[in-house]
Amino acid sequence: MITTEQRSKVDKIWLDFHSNGIAIPSDVMEQFNYLVFLRQLDELETKREKRARLARETYKPKVFVTEEEQDYRWHKLMAMSNTEDRFKLFQDKLFTWLIGLNADEESAYARYMKDAVFKIPTALALEKIMQGINELELNDEDSKGDLYEYMLSKMGASKINGQFRTPRQIIKMMVAIAAPQPTDIMVDPAMGSAGFPVAVSEYMHVKFKDSFYDEEFLRHYKYEMFHGFDNDTTMLRIGAMNMMLHGLGSADIAYKNSLGVSKDDDKEKVDEDKDKYTLVLANPPFKGTLDNAQVNPELLKITKSKHTELLFLAWFLRSLSIGGRAVVIVPGGVTFRSEKDYLQIRKAIIDENRLDAVIAMPSGVFQPYSGVSTAILIFSKTGHGGTDKVWFYNMEADGQSLDKKRVDVEENDIPDILQRWQNLEGEEERTRYDKSFFVPVEEIRKKKYSLSFNNYMEIPYTPPTYKATTEYFAEGDKLAKELQEGLQKFKEMI
Repeated sequence: MITTEQRSKVDKIWLDFHSNGIAIPSDVMEQFNYLVFLRQLDELETKREKRARLARETYKPKVFVTEEEQDYRWHKLMAMSNTEDRFKLFQDKLFTWLIGLNADEESAYARYMKDAVFKIPTALALEKIMQGINELELNDEDSKGDLYEYMLSKMGASKINGQFRTPRQIIKMMVAIAAPQPTDIMVDPAMGSAGFPVAVSEYMHVKFKDSFYDEEFLRHYKYEMFHGFDNDTTMLRIGAMNMMLHGLGSADIAYKNSLGVSKDDDKEKVDEDKDKYTLVLANPPFKGTLDNAQVNPELLKITKSKHTELLFLAWFLRSLSIGGRAVVIVPGGVTFRSEKDYLQIRKAIIDENRLDAVIAMPSGVFQPYSGVSTAILIFSKTGHGGTDKVWFYNMEADGQSLDKKRVDVEENDIPDILQRWQNLEGEEERTRYDKSFFVPVEEIRKKKYSLSFNNYMEIPYTPPTYKATTEYFAEGDKLAKELQEGLQKFKEMI
């Protein structure tokens, strides 16, 4: 979680934007991210240079290619003594270079950055903001994600749209459970800042590093493997920059309301995602309802619901290819609510496809923005059923406190979850008194397809213990004696 010191620094940067006439929160977010992105590019290039020196190799610049572009590096900009010269460089050359970093005009980065505008009005404002950003800690994905989360909270987006960052440790766990393969085609239909695609990319580099020497895989990795959609242009730009930093600048990300359909959409466009993906990783917004007229009619064939959390589940089922799998977060109500539309979507997942597991998460996982209880559903699209038994796990801790502070703590069920998921045969012996166990599908059907852990767990009965009768008599005699002595003292006082 972002520290108090980091919060204060971000607050000061926000104030510097505001005092210089940039008061619209989304504008602040965008301008802030352009500068953070530029700093990250320089840090990435510096790391590559250091690795080349250690290997005693000649380094060929990959980002700041020309001699002139070397002057665009963050550390050189910070060393400039003349603030007006720096400001003029941004206005005349640097920002245009930043927008055009990806030469492929069809890339997501090029599409969503082409309309970017440099809005910082003065040399002094740029100086103050850059000094503030230079003092921020951006050591890893967690710290950068925490910054995005805090900026979102200042925008108020988390309250308006249900947008809030999925904790990094949860993303990593979900990706490990999904175990992406080199042939996968993954999608996140509500991608935000691209946390899931980036985590899959990192997983591939660790688990399949030798595949990156294969030209066919590299082409698939760059152009076909990653897909993401969002209906917020600010988040798309942030996502595009984040993916660019991780070598995914040519991935398919697009402005799209995944659940909706406009009046001029033709049949081909409505069906463009059908049976397309082999892997869905997502934490879609939980809030809100949509009128049926706003919803893609193909989704209404799966669930006639207005609830976005159910419509997203329908989208997952429709968009997965046969054999494709989903590891997705849903609000707790999806697992147990008895209304017709909730029951309908659970039946579709269990009876028409294969539900593998349900991981109940503690309600504090999405603090400080929401105390809603959530669960992770893990299922595969078969089109003909296949659910035999479902593995349940009751996560009680994720390595951070479950209050609004979300500080690091020792309690963490994630390693246990991953260890057990990778050795499910050992779960057969677990009982309903444990944190994890299997439940036969017949039992789930009898309980109206409930996927609530509490519906199947059992609490061990501990018989009460009583003292020997002689002990009670002894205690009574002692109390009577103390009472008698107290009365005697009271009489003497009178």
